Amino acid sequence: MDIRYAFWNNKGGTGKTSLAFQAISGYAELHPTKRILVVDMCPQANLSELMLGGLNNNGSTRLLQQQQIAPRRTVGGYFQARLPSPYSMPQINPSDYLTHPITVNHSMPPNIHLMCGDPLLELQSNAVNTLANNQIPGTDAWIKVVDWLNDFLGVVQNNYDTVFIDCNPSFSMYTQIALAASSLLVLPVMADDSSRRALQNAFSLVYGLQLPSAIYAAYAFGTKLTNAGRTLPKVHLIAKNRLTQYMGAASAYSAVLGAIDHDVTQLLLSHPHIFNFAMPQDGFVEVRDFQTTGVVAFAKGLPFSRLGTGRQSVNGQRIDIKLEYLENARNAMARLVAKL
Repeated sequence: MDIRYAFWNNKGGTGKTSLAFQAISGYAELHPTKRILVVDMCPQANLSELMLGGLNNNGSTRLLQQQQIAPRRTVGGYFQARLPSPYSMPQINPSDYLTHPITVNHSMPPNIHLMCGDPLLELQSNAVNTLANNQIPGTDAWIKVVDWLNDFLGVVQNNYDTVFIDCNPSFSMYTQIALAASSLLVLPVMADDSSRRALQNAFSLVYGLQLPSAIYAAYAFGTKLTNAGRTLPKVHLIAKNRLTQYMGAASAYSAVLGAIDHDVTQLLLSHPHIFNFAMPQDGFVEVRDFQTTGVVAFAKGLPFSRLGTGRQSVNGQRIDIKLEYLENARNAMARLVAKL
């Protein structure tokens, strides 16, 4: 298994899942011989719904079917198998928890397999936290639990070349489990002050930067992972998402994006080890707002490569997909995929 990417930001609404869907699809199309595993670690399971067909093509129904199989063909099903065996990997059949999206959504690349998301994660979180905080002589319970996804990927490591993990916009225990299993981070941001603060928070949560007090350091994710001899994921790419034609050099939006550039440049100087790039320009990509093109693609569970132009029906309404907008969306994703 070569690389493990995590799409994450601890702020919702940055377009993380829609960006992940198109980026993963584009990556799979560009590398048809690579075997790709997608892990949906978000209880909302929006990425799974997209890959299984989107809202208009029964994606939600198909996702529900995966959750109703025994054992559940989801990450929640795997966690359910781990609850009685939290500190050692039980004997499992990995295929019990994986699905092949192309079998139900023929627009998906054939080299993608999926571990579906599951709202059960929210119900399991209290139990997972309790297990991680147990005091057991000779056992680091937190590490044993935070390694749950690592354990699964270890079982299937010979079957896949690249792993993509879609994370929940939180820092809950299941998000930490996802981040502990990743090697590279893709952080989507938008041109607003809350995205800038969220990016600063992300660096604090993962790497322990600028904690309000030294008392938090011993409990920090990065500290505990490092003390256990584990490697922290590195920031690979910051995607400036949902940009519009109004974000000119003199706009307030541009000022915020400039401030984000400045923050990252300063961290590159002070903490270069947390990045997978040396120059700021290598770590940023700009993605224009997909507009109606995105609405149609996500409603139908379509990679942009499979989306046509002209009048199309979505939820009973006719929407016109213009070639210019579709090409803008395809070009934006091609730039992002080229950096993976």
